[in-house]
Amino acid sequence: MLRLHDGKLIKDRRYHLRTYPNCFVAKELTDWLIDHKEAPDRETGIRLMQKLMDHYIIHHVCDEHSDYKDAKLLYRFRKDDGTFPLSKDVKVFMRGQSLYEKLVSMEESILKVREENSVKYQRTFLGCEMIDWLIQEGEAENRKEAVELGRALLEHGIIQHVSNRHHFFDSDIVYQFWINFRRRCRLTELLNENSSRTLSESPDSPFCLRKLNSDPGNTSFLSVQTNKEIKIVSAVRRSSITSLAGNSNPYFSTTPTLVFPPVAECNPKSVLKRPVTNEELLSPGAPYIKKTLTIVGDAVGWGFVVRGGRPCHIQAVDPGGPAAAAGMKVCQFVFSVNGIYVLHLDYQTISSLIMTGPRTLVMEVMEAVE
Repeated sequence: MLRLHDGKLIKDRRYHLRTYPNCFVAKELTDWLIDHKEAPDRETGIRLMQKLMDHYIIHHVCDEHSDYKDAKLLYRFRKDDGTFPLSKDVKVFMRGQSLYEKLVSMEESILKVREENSVKYQRTFLGCEMIDWLIQEGEAENRKEAVELGRALLEHGIIQHVSNRHHFFDSDIVYQFWINFRRRCRLTELLNENSSRTLSESPDSPFCLRKLNSDPGNTSFLSVQTNKEIKIVSAVRRSSITSLAGNSNPYFSTTPTLVFPPVAECNPKSVLKRPVTNEELLSPGAPYIKKTLTIVGDAVGWGFVVRGGRPCHIQAVDPGGPAAAAGMKVCQFVFSVNGIYVLHLDYQTISSLIMTGPRTLVMEVMEAVE
């Protein structure tokens, strides 16, 4: 997706006097897939994009087409308009990816090649070392919370005991990252799946998640303000990590899968009633007040979505998440992140700052005066 942005394939486009932000032309994207060897022919390219539509990763900008048409029609990645269904599975996956990237980027990382029972394992760490690191980096406040995070990662198949015999404990047991997040996956892997699973089961595939128990409780993820245009994006209720007490099954008794929730109604439009410029926000006497929010992330993240650019705004807030508890609301503009001025940045850059930063997030936001 980043390559599509860099290649200017995804950009704001005008059609019938209306501007559609961050979208692509289906026919152009099919051409791109073939040119970049992601698909051998147009038929395969169309099948690939239809698979992404089936998994709620892309959609038609007006949701007028449920299938992918190789024509001059506009489609958009749901991550680019805040309508991607952020289930608990996806949030844990994103947290695991953030931790992995942070670890492999360090000069003296705790991730090492280790040998156990004459077998060498890649990307390994000791449970107690991971606990120490999570606390040191501000990813957890205490050892109990760090263990809960480790167990969530293990239950979702992001990490595992090297011989798959233990859950996650604060001890010198050897674990490894089961997913290699830096492995580049080809889109054609999506077409090699069995009908009984939704995405690739390759141990190195970032599409692969596993979990022991599902949480049937649901809540709502509000993507717009309270008015007649409200649409709801499905989200899983935040709760403490499911206990394994009394579970006699093996830790991974089922096939690893990433299962997306059912189709959810969503509002692909910006929550802003009209565009706002940085000059308008910062002009003397402007009807905006600055607020400082301190958000302590939980095991699955912070609970909000940033969209737009120069300035970016809050597109969605999980009503049961840490951000909502700290006072975050939709339509606020992001002024700074952990002391870094960000009014001039796009949402991808701000999201990266947040994901690679500490667990405790300090944000300054500009809020319209009622």
